[in-house]
Amino acid sequence: MSPARGLPPEPTELIYPPRPSWLPALAALGLSLLLVGLFAWWVYGVVGAIIAVVAIVAWIRRAAEETSRLPRRQRPATAVLSPVPPRRPGGTR
Repeated sequence: MSPARGLPPEPTELIYPPRPSWLPALAALGLSLLLVGLFAWWVYGVVGAIIAVVAIVAWIRRAAEETSRLPRRQRPATAVLSPVPPRRPGGTR
């Protein structure tokens, strides 16, 4: 693909989206049950706390596992920009 034909250039970096997961929804359910347990029957709070803790720990472990599989460095395929901003030709502003 070339820019001369009006097509977008090839991507220079890889994108690694996370896998879909039910863990955030389970964590929210557990925290909701924990909150309901504060005002209703205490058993709801205990069940909610267990669900929330298990879901949050599993969520953190999965995120750490996915992060550890990412490459440490990517080689840039484009030119590196200079840290000094370019000046206008012809002197000062």
